[in-house]
Amino acid sequence: MIVAGFTFIRNAIKYDYPIIEAILSVLPLCDEFVVAVGRSDDDTLQLIQNIGDPKIKIIETVWDDSLREGGRVLAVETDKAFQAISDKADWCFYIQGDEVLHEKYHATILNDMQKYKDDKRVEGLLFKYRHFYGSYDYVATSSGWYKNEIRIVRNDKSVYSFRDAQGFRIGDDRMLRVKAIDAYIHHYGWVKPPANMQAKQETFQKLWHGDEWVEANVPKREAFDYSGIDRLAKYDGTHPAVMLDRIKRLNWTFDHDLSKNKISFKDRCKELANKYFGLDFNYKNYVKM
Repeated sequence: MIVAGFTFIRNAIKYDYPIIEAILSVLPLCDEFVVAVGRSDDDTLQLIQNIGDPKIKIIETVWDDSLREGGRVLAVETDKAFQAISDKADWCFYIQGDEVLHEKYHATILNDMQKYKDDKRVEGLLFKYRHFYGSYDYVATSSGWYKNEIRIVRNDKSVYSFRDAQGFRIGDDRMLRVKAIDAYIHHYGWVKPPANMQAKQETFQKLWHGDEWVEANVPKREAFDYSGIDRLAKYDGTHPAVMLDRIKRLNWTFDHDLSKNKISFKDRCKELANKYFGLDFNYKNYVKM
């Protein structure tokens, strides 16, 4: 069984992306790893080159910043990396620049990739998600955060990144048939120093919206206000080993009073419907087998 990893990145240093940790968290599972490095305003290319692992293949790209509708440029960059994977790979492991895999899931993932390798009905593997917010001690729990997503796909070049690169589709816009596996992806996209988070918001929203929308809807301030979150829970588990040095360098404080969690009427209704009737309202861009 041959496994290829792939990702894309731009301005990793400027916006404090844990891209090195993301790559290193998946690299032990991979025989090759493609990184699409967009032309950046910082030393992102050198940062990736400095990993120095012979498995890593870097392709240099230029982002089309005119593709603003729905974050389309992110999917385009994902596809560039995916298409550069060699034909010999069986499975392709996708990781985004703010996602990190815990090493405790390596054995499970390897086992499931091997288990389904020859079952061509299975087109992808579905992961569970933890969305960290504000600091490494809290996870978001409201219904607005996606619970699952595809991060391993077959090396079928008719697979493509969907919308803003959150998930995948295949062929003529068909959802992938997937098997759920017992492994989590840690999403750290909302854990940044407040100044970096604010800078990311002001720039990143332009990948989805025009300048006028950003000007009207993204407040101008020196630091991001993390207090507007509706509902969090305290995280009492461990973080991936590759994240520990970054966590030690934490230089800001975020505390959330769990007693002030806000549960919307909509969320409360969804939770009751799930509890008593088994109804699941979570976003699903896949077909579970």
